[in-house]
This record gives sequence, C-alpha cells and structure tokens, in this order.
Amino acid sequence: MSRIAPAEPWAVREIGLPSDDAGRRQAESLFALANGHIGLRGNLDEPQPCGMPGTFLNSLYEERELTYPEAGYAFPERTETIVNAPNGKPITLTVGGEPFDLETGELRRHERVLDLRAGTLTREAVWVSPGGVEVRLRSVRVVSFRRPSVAAIRYTVDADAELRVDSDLMVDEAQPPPRDDPRASAVIADAFVPVFHDRDLLVHRTRRSGITVAVAVTHTGHDGEIVTGPDRLRWTATAHGSLSFDKILAYGWDGLDQRDQALADRDAAARAGFDELLAEQRAYLDDFWAYADIELDGDDEVQQGTRFGLFHVLQAGAQAGPHPIPAKGLTGNGYDGHTLWDNETYVLPVLTYTHPACVGQALRWRHSTLDQARSRARELRLDGAAFPWRTISGPECSGYWPAGTAALHINADIADAVLRYHAATGDDTFMREAGDELIAETARLWRKVAYLDEEGVAHIAGVTGPDEYTALMDDNVYTNLMARRNLRAAALDEVSGHIADRLAVPYSPRREVHEQSAGFTRLDEWKSFDDESYPLMLHHHYLNLYRKQVVKQADLVLAMVMCGDEFTRDEKRRNFEYYEARTVRDSSLSAPMQAVLAAELDHLSLAHAYLSEAALLDLRAGGESGGDGLHIAACAGAWIAVVMGFGGLRDSGGRLALSPKIPPGLTRLRFRLRWRGAALCVTVTPGVVTYQADGPISFRHYDSETSLRAGEEATFKLDPVDDLPAPPTPRPPTPPG
Repeated sequence: MSRIAPAEPWAVREIGLPSDDAGRRQAESLFALANGHIGLRGNLDEPQPCGMPGTFLNSLYEERELTYPEAGYAFPERTETIVNAPNGKPITLTVGGEPFDLETGELRRHERVLDLRAGTLTREAVWVSPGGVEVRLRSVRVVSFRRPSVAAIRYTVDADAELRVDSDLMVDEAQPPPRDDPRASAVIADAFVPVFHDRDLLVHRTRRSGITVAVAVTHTGHDGEIVTGPDRLRWTATAHGSLSFDKILAYGWDGLDQRDQALADRDAAARAGFDELLAEQRAYLDDFWAYADIELDGDDEVQQGTRFGLFHVLQAGAQAGPHPIPAKGLTGNGYDGHTLWDNETYVLPVLTYTHPACVGQALRWRHSTLDQARSRARELRLDGAAFPWRTISGPECSGYWPAGTAALHINADIADAVLRYHAATGDDTFMREAGDELIAETARLWRKVAYLDEEGVAHIAGVTGPDEYTALMDDNVYTNLMARRNLRAAALDEVSGHIADRLAVPYSPRREVHEQSAGFTRLDEWKSFDDESYPLMLHHHYLNLYRKQVVKQADLVLAMVMCGDEFTRDEKRRNFEYYEARTVRDSSLSAPMQAVLAAELDHLSLAHAYLSEAALLDLRAGGESGGDGLHIAACAGAWIAVVMGFGGLRDSGGRLALSPKIPPGLTRLRFRLRWRGAALCVTVTPGVVTYQADGPISFRHYDSETSLRAGEEATFKLDPVDDLPAPPTPRPPTPPG
C-alpha cells in the first residue's frame, strides 16, 4: 500500500506502492514529467505493475469516426484522439536469474519523489528476491525543458548477484480498456505502422492521420548488445554486483525531417551528458520559480499543492507552440488529449503573469488554426471564425453539440486571452502578426449571432455558457459580457458597437439577482441534493439537469470575476449567495472562481476552503479521479485562487490592479507576477502589504494609483476586512456532498 507522505514544500513523495489499479493510475498521473512537447506518465521503470502506460507527444493523434444515432447537418464526422507514442521508459531487471518483480519477494523500501525545483522524478527501492538476494535500485528521470524533444533516465542497481538489464523502446503497447465515463478517452490499439528501424532508431506512422514519428535512443555508461525489429528496440547489458547507465531518448514528429531531427537531438543530449541535462533543468526552473512562486505560511498542504499545480501548468505549456495545451497536459489521455476552453480562461492567465513566452506560443497556435475556424463558421452559416469546443489540430471534435458547438463563448475566451497577454507584455509584434486578426474574426461571429429585438435590446440566443448543466439558453450573462468585450476591442463598425452597448444582461427583480441565463431563476429547483451521488451527469439524464436550477460549475460567478466592473458589490453579494446554494461543483473548474469571488466579498475562510479544493484536487484523495491525467485547469486554479482571490489581481481595461487580503488560516502569503517586463513581489501579512519591484511598474492598490521604480519597495496597511472576526452575512449555504 502506498501513501503520499506529509506535505513537503518543494516535493511530492510517495512511500510504498499502490495496491490497486486506480491507485496506480492516479500515481502515474501525479508523477508524470513533461515539457509541453513530450510527456512521460509516472509508470515504474519495469513494465509491471502498471495502471495505464503513457508516452505522449503533443499533437500526435489518430483520427476516428464519430457516429450518431441520427445524423445532422454540420455534425463533425471525425474526431482526434491522442495516442500512446513509442515508449522508451521500460527497463526490465533480472537478478541471479530471477525477475525483479515487486509483487513477489520482499519489498523493504520503495519511494518516489517528484522534485519541483529539480524537475526530476527519483525512485529508490530495496527489494529481496525470492532467492534471498538484496537489490538496491535507484533511477532518476528527466524530461528536458531546454531540449524539447529529449527525455533521459539514469538507472543504477546494486546486488551481490549476476545482473541483466533489458532496456526497451517499444511501440503499440497493450492499453487498458477505457473507464465507463464520458470524460474518459477512447482507446486506439495498433495505431502505428512501421516505416524504418535501425540499431538506434524506430520510425512509425499513424494509420489514419498519417503523422510520422521517429525515436532515437542511446545508452551511455555501460556496454550492451542491441537487438531491433520493426516495433521494438532492445538494449541488453549484464554485470555482476552493480550496473549503471544513462538512457537518452529524442523524438521527432510532425515535420519533414523527423529522423534527422531525432538523431541530432539525441546526439547533442548525449554529448552534454545526464549531469548537464539536470543542471539545465534546475536553471530553467530556478528562473521560473523566481517569477511564479507562491509562499503560504500556515497551510503546509495547500503550499505543496499550489507549487505542485504550478509545476504541472508549466509542464503543460512550456513548449506548447506550435501545438495546443491539452486539458490534461501530457499526463494522460483524458478528454482524448483535446484542448478545451479552460485553456484560455484558466491556464493562459496564470502563464501570462508567470511565464508569458508560453502564452505567445499558445495563442499563435490558435491563430494557425484560424482558417479551420473560418471554415467551421461558414458551415454553421455564421461570419468570422467559430473556434472548436474540443480539438487537437483545429477541427471541431465534439460530437455532443449542445455542450460543444453551442458553447460559442470559446470565441470570446480566446479574444480575452489575447487582450490580457498584450496588456501584460506589450507584445505589439504578436498583435500585428496574430492578435488583431484573432480579435477581429472572433468578433465577427458575435456581429452575426446577436440580434436586436423590437425594443432595441440585443440578444444572443440558444447558446450554452460555462455551466454544462444548463444548455441552449438565451442571453447567458457570461457569454454576453465576454462578447461585449470582444466586440468593443475589435471595433469593427458602428453596428457592432451598438450591439455591444445593448446586449442583454438578464436580471430577476423578484429574486434581486442576475439570471445565469434568461429565465434561469424561473426553472424548477433541484430538490434532492441530500440524496445524490456526484457527479450528477453520471446519474441523471441531461433532460432532467437542463430543466432545473442546478449548476455544474461557476458560470455567473465566473462572469463576476472576469467582468467584475459590470456588477456592483451588492449585486455580487446577492448573486454569490444565490448561486452558491445551487452549484454542485461537478467540475474541477468551479472552486477556483468561487474562491476568487468569496475572497472579494470577504468570505475569507470559505475562499481558503475553495483554494484547498483546487490545490488538492488531484494531489490528495477525495477529488475527481486523475487516473487518466491531471486537471491542468484546476492546477492553474490554485494560483488563481491565491493571486486573483487573496491578492485581488484584476486587469480590467488593460490596467493592473491589486486588492490584497489574507485569510485567518494564514500568517503570511507572498506571490510574484510579471507585468510589462518588470516583476512585482507582493507580501501580505495580517494588516500590512509590501510591494517590491525589480523594474518600473504602475498599478492600482485598492483605489490608489501606485508607481514603483526598479529596486523600490512600498508598504501599505490592508483595508479592513468586514468578516474578521465575524462575516457581514452568514456563510452562504452550499449543496450537501
């Protein structure tokens, strides 16, 4: 039985081995290493025991048909599914003629450590074979940030016996069947056909999508024999007493010179050596943490979870361009490896303020798919571009249109990410080459979709907002407000401005709250929260969910976070209390935004609880299963809860603003962010906030304009918080469960 050790500030430590398949899959996601380009799930070195093998290359996918009980116009006919790439992780050990098998013999010690500063996964094991031989094994795994195509393993074993190691590069491993969950990936067997093999290289091509992938491998530090075939390359080494070697892999795909590129990158990494790869990795992460780190004194678990989340956000996005950032990163095959709308709304904001080079690449990838989005808009009889709900290479891959195609807000989410990135970086070159066109083409869709009624009010009808339990509604507030921002930024023509100014924002005078969508507050209430098993979508038909006031994830709350200037504080308070009682958080996207608004409204303990939910969703038991990959948006959500919640970060109108607070459970919090080439460090303790800048920076502290020069520091008293020691109103009720 394994357990995650007590929280450490800069590491995640697993002691022992998971005892079942679910535990193995979860651990394999937690201990995945990636760089946005390639990803290795945290499988053990030896092939078994294994929950779900996984080596993933960003945008290495296979096509498959989408079938429908009843066909319909413009239904996507094909989808894309990420495939398990040629796997270079397996290393099989034989000791004195007996296989190193953790399910036999005596396992005296087994420990794995994900080091968030070194960017490595280290494994140590002490095992006694059935024949009585004690074996000490240590491996260190790295996926290079500096060398996007390179991964490497250092493997060392000591035992008083004859040792044999078989180190494999293998293709088309057997995959476990998919989970019975609509969020799980399809499983594609035999995805590849062989193209070429040599003593240090395998080249394959996917059967339908036609993507060629080349993998080059070398072993240094010990002599061995190589046997190779079309689908497997095996390096075998023997020794007595001790054996140590470095295994270096390089991948090339999705280009014209995959074979030459893989060989060149492998050789360059081998010349540098494993120790240099580790040094490069540490230097890269030192630079990242200097601008991204969050310090939380008083909550060790959330401290660990927040850094764990930031590390995986970086792993998902560091080398994403010219590819997307998948919802699971490269930690698993969940959601078929698709990128979703939460990339622009959750992941890119975090990277904008911590590692903005990633964001420029990610948005340029969106721009590279613009022609496909234009084509989809024409197919839907719309103008401009209609960006896909789910995709890998650009086409719409969602077969369920009420929660896919109808969720037009993805257009505004992309435009918002462009505006935020430009405001934070001043990257005018990006705007000329990609950003301006993205804003204009996304806005043209709203110009076509919106219409004016006989009273001159503009509406967007029949859409699905962020809440997937309320579909095909009119005037979703989040969609309308984000579309308004998109239209105003594009400034296409006078008509577009007129529509933006007149877009409806539904409000219920009787309830004194905004309606998530028109008529939402008149729907029947959900009456059985106490008796429910969650998530509701696995136990109720959407026909039932769509007709009730039950919310899967923050929707109107998200609107109040992203478009806060459109609401008064009193409106936010009433809205928050109303929707808290109806939000079941069946989505990992909900807690971060609920944390932000709870903090803004001075429900600081509640905000701290939601921060904990986001930070520990995958890391600790009790959250959604992460066995098919981590929830990268929830990983980003921990930063959002801290910096936008307790830090009060807002960027409305391209201006940086901060309104810091600190919850009762913390004695100090500190975060960093980047803005226009400068770094700002914000330290908050009860009653006081201190700002330190390494370059010129201007921002609003509460309602006061503040400017700092390089090396300058400023300290202010915190504004009093109403709910210390008692909240202004009782803590809003939430659904049981």
